[in-house]
Amino acid sequence: MQILRVSKDSMLKNLVKERIDSIKPRKEGLSYITDRLHTIDADSFEILSPMIDVVKIYGVIPLLVPEEIIQKRIKFYHDHDILVSTGSTITEYAIMENSFERFVEEAEKVGFDIIEVGENSIDINLEQKQKILESILSRNLKYHWKVGRKDPRHQLGIGKTLEKIDQLMKLRDTNGRASREGEDKNNKDINNKIRLDNKIILEANEGFNVGIYDEKGLVKWSFIEALTANYPPSDFIFETPLESQQSAMIAEFGQRVNLAAITLNAVIQVESQRRGFLSKSSYDVSYNRKEPEGGPSSKFLYYIIKTKHPIEQGELITLTRLPRRTIQNAIDELKEQGLVTEKNSLEDTRKKVYYPVHSDWL
Repeated sequence: MQILRVSKDSMLKNLVKERIDSIKPRKEGLSYITDRLHTIDADSFEILSPMIDVVKIYGVIPLLVPEEIIQKRIKFYHDHDILVSTGSTITEYAIMENSFERFVEEAEKVGFDIIEVGENSIDINLEQKQKILESILSRNLKYHWKVGRKDPRHQLGIGKTLEKIDQLMKLRDTNGRASREGEDKNNKDINNKIRLDNKIILEANEGFNVGIYDEKGLVKWSFIEALTANYPPSDFIFETPLESQQSAMIAEFGQRVNLAAITLNAVIQVESQRRGFLSKSSYDVSYNRKEPEGGPSSKFLYYIIKTKHPIEQGELITLTRLPRRTIQNAIDELKEQGLVTEKNSLEDTRKKVYYPVHSDWL
C-alpha cells in the first residue's frame, strides 16, 4: 500500500511573505482571541493555533463554571502552545473584594499564564499597582495592564491616557530590573525575558466610541499619533473588535502590530494580512476617509500634503504663500481630524514632515 506523505510546506511557499517573528513565544505580531466558552472544532483549531498567541477567558466566566471546566479548557490551549489570560473584569472584581492575592493563587492553580489588570471601574494608585505586580510576579505569572474605559460616556482623554501609560511603563521598567537581578537566584530566566516585554492593552470594548475609536468605529489617528510619539507601537496591544480596525492597524504598522479582541473566525484574515494578502475588509470597508472639514486653507493644505508628501512646513509656506500661523492652524485641524500625521524628518530631526494618513485603508 502506498503511503501518502503530506508536505508541511504551503502552496506557492516561495511567494508567501514569512513572519518576521514566526516562533512562539513571539514578542511582536501577537494575535489575541477571546474565549466566551464557545464550541471549538479541534481539527480546525489545530490549523489556526500557530497563528494565535494568547487566549483570554472572557469576563467572569471562571467564577461561573466549575473549576474543572476551566482547567480542561486551559490545558487544551496549552497543548496547542497558546498562553491563557484572565480578563480585566474578573481582576477588578477581586481587587474590589479585597481578594486579589487569593485570586492570583487560584488563577495559577487552574493554569492561567497571564493576569490582565485594568481600571475600568476602579482607580488604582501607584502603591497598589506595585503590590499587585509583586503578587503576580511572586506566582511566576505574567501580566498585562489595560488602559481605558468601556463606557463611551466616561472616556479618558489623550492626556489622561498618556499619564496612566507613563506610570505603567515606569512600573514595568522598575520590575524588569528587579527580575533581571533575581534571574540567576530564582532560575526564571526564560519567564523573566518574556515578562520584561509586557505590553499595555488599549481598551476598545465593542469598537465604537471607546479609546482610539470614534462613534463610527473609525480609528482616531490623532490619538494613535499622540501615543506612538511617546512609545513605539510594539509597546501596545490594540484591541480591534472590528475587521476594518484590524485591517487599518496592519496597514499602518505592518505585520508586527499586536492585536487583541480578535474572533476565532477572523484569525485567518488577520494572519493573511500580516503576510501581505489583502482581505475582503481591506477592500470592502463601508466608509472611506472623509474629505477635510474646515476652511479653504485646510482643504488646500490637505491637497498639497496628499500630492507632495513627505513635505516640511517651510515647503508648505513656499508653495502656498500662506502665513506660518495659518498653515500651523490648518495642520492642527487636519491632525485633529486624523487626516494628516506629523513625523520627524530623517534628514534633520529638528524639522517636522507631514504625511497623509492611508485613506484607502480607512
